[in-house]
Order: sequence, then C-alpha cells, then structure tokens
Amino acid sequence: MDKFVVRGGNPLLGTIKVSGAKNSALPCMAAAILTADEVVLENIPQVRDIETERKLLESMGAQVELGYGRAQHRTTIQCAILSDPVAKYEIVKTMRASSLVLGPLVARTGMARVALPGGCSIGDRPIDLHLKGLELMGAKITQDHGYLQATADRLKGAHIVFDKITVTGTEDLLMAATMAEGETLMENCAQEPEVTDLAAMLIGMGAKIEGAGTSTIRVTGVDKLHGVRHRINPDRIEAGTFLVAGAISGGDLNVDCCNPEHLAAVIQKLEECGVRMDVGKENIRVRSEGGKLRAADITTVEYPGFPTDMQAQYMALATQSEGTSTITENIFENRFMHVSELSRMGADIKVQGRTATVRGRTPLSSAAVMCSDLRASASLVLAALVADGETILDRVYHIDRGYEHIEEKLRGVGAQIRRMGDVFGKK
Repeated sequence: MDKFVVRGGNPLLGTIKVSGAKNSALPCMAAAILTADEVVLENIPQVRDIETERKLLESMGAQVELGYGRAQHRTTIQCAILSDPVAKYEIVKTMRASSLVLGPLVARTGMARVALPGGCSIGDRPIDLHLKGLELMGAKITQDHGYLQATADRLKGAHIVFDKITVTGTEDLLMAATMAEGETLMENCAQEPEVTDLAAMLIGMGAKIEGAGTSTIRVTGVDKLHGVRHRINPDRIEAGTFLVAGAISGGDLNVDCCNPEHLAAVIQKLEECGVRMDVGKENIRVRSEGGKLRAADITTVEYPGFPTDMQAQYMALATQSEGTSTITENIFENRFMHVSELSRMGADIKVQGRTATVRGRTPLSSAAVMCSDLRASASLVLAALVADGETILDRVYHIDRGYEHIEEKLRGVGAQIRRMGDVFGKK
C-alpha cells in the first residue's frame, strides 16, 4: 500500500498546473450514455475515480479509450450498444459518483440497475433525492440485494423541487430530463461549476436546457442526442489546495490553468487571512513575502459559498495562523476525521458537533498519520509541508482518487515529497 514521505520546511516556488476537474469529468462521462454516437472529452484528469468510471462504462458494453501523455488527457467514449445496464457493486464500491449513471441509463434504455454507492466515509449522502425525482418522472423504483432498479417506458417531464441542495442529484436528473417527454422544471438546484459544465456538454449534444448555474433549471426533452467534443473545467478544489500550499509554506507560487471565478469564496477567505494573491485570467499567484497568517472563521455552504471540499485544507492553514479560527461544517456531518491526525502532528483543535476551534500558530512536528478520505489526505500533505521532520502518510490511495500525481506536482515546485510503493498510473 502506497505511502507519502514528506519532509517539511521548504517554501514552494515556481508554477504548478491544475488538472481537469474529477467532479466534472465523472458526470460528463456518464452523460455519454445518452447517445450512441462518439463522445470526446478533453482535459480528463489521471485519477483513480476516472479509471473506475471507465471500467463501469465498459462493463455495460461501452467502448472507452483513456489517453494521457501525447493524447493530452483525452478520452473517447462510444455507447453504441449498452448490453448490460447494471452498475455492479464490485466496480462502484469505492466511488459514490456511481449513482450518476442512474438517470442517463433509464432515459436511454428504459432500465437501470445500480449498486448502492460507496466512496469516502465523510457522512451521509443519500440517493433518495435522485429516486424521488425519477419517480416524479414516471420511473418505477425497487430495491433488493443492495441494488436499486429503475424502469420506465419513457420518462415524462415533471416539476421537481429538491428538499435540499444536491450536486449529484441535480446532475443525475438533469441528464434524465434531457430525453424525457415534455418539460422538466427543477428548483433548488445546485449551482456548482460542475453542474454548469455538464449542462454545457449536454447542450452541445443537442439538449434544450435553460438556467444551469442558477437555482432553477428548465429542460425541454428531445428524442435523441448526438455526439460532442467537450473540454472539462479545471479543478477548482485542486487549485484551492495549491493556493493553500503556497500560503502555508511561505512561498511564491503561481497556480496556473485554473478559473479564478470558481474560487471567489476561497480567494476572499485567504485574503482575509493575510495571504497576498495576484489574480489573472487563468492563474493566481500566491506570495508570502514574510507576512504572518491571520486567523479567520469559515462556514461551509453550497456554491458560491466556501466549499466543504476545501474545509480540511483550510484547517491545516488555520493551525499556522495567528489567533483562533472557528470552522463550521454545514454540508457533511462526519467531515472532521482529519482532526485526530492533525492533532498527532501537534495541532490544537477542539471539536464540538459541527464546529472545530483551531488555535494557531502551533508548531507542527512529523508523525505517522493515516489518510481517511480524499480531502483529509490533502490537509495532511499541507500540514506535512511545514512540519518539523519527516512525516509518513499512509493509505494515500484516497488522495489518488482525486489529485493527479500530486507528489510530482509539489516536488516540481520545491516540496520534499516522495511516494513509497507502487506508483499509481505508472507501468
């Protein structure tokens, strides 16, 4: 099992490039189910979840070609025949995004059988909002032996009001609605850039969608969708992680190939902490210039607020900020699993319910720590960058789910980090 070994103390200097967004790529790959034509997706990140999605689509009968290197992170998908519209447990058990194939499978084939999803253990992410929406669109839902099955001769347009904002629920039902008969009106939708990216791809395939990126989306169903070439958005969470890396290490780091508009809440909070940033069109430069970081409170909320996927990374920064920071987690109820590991490194953090109180500026020291989920892993890497001595991070397969060769990228800007074990993505 792979480990990272990180020796802290080096400021990060230079340029680091952001990969495509895993959370955009996964629904866009699922959307290829909606057409028999060829779909070409560019800027696909080389991460484990993408490989899992490839296996999932191929198990259903799709042809999938993943290309990296000279192929410039491009994947070609053709779902001419979907001979087995089942998302099998042995494939999807490590990836919660497997539920995203539910809507497009029912819309295209009239039937979907999907194993209840797995993934990070950061809290309850119920699929019931997906199912309520599909039922309103006329699907019949049954459950047995750990699988959900949805069937419909043809989905019908419906008025769907989400009980709570859900990104995957919005994406799943958006895909289903594109080929439903009539008009579908969805309210209280997620507004994340990943939803907008998916909608742009679907519109390129011939879908009729209005309002993506707002709380209300209107879809007029069509009989058929066609192929498309689409470029995936840059990963705003990877970019945010690198912004924190530059700030926490006291470096001068240019985070390139990103979309600063998607990072407004993170940029605002980092500036409040005393981080100097020069924001360009597709890059953000982080400069320390010897200034001290200041404590600031955050509360995670849905986009465009401060993202839950940046909470753990921000907590690492808070351990090095002067004063006391209060971090309130409103999205997932079990997303403080990194606290115990940061505490092993010397952090002063107290948790009560959904609120963590971080007293900085605490010296961190090396320790053996365990990665528990994707973003917790990133926070431990960030903490290790400033810890005294050599920190060993175990179970880094979690970070491989969503960060493309993070150790190579960080090493390229001066971090002392190496991988022990089999290198993911290399032969």
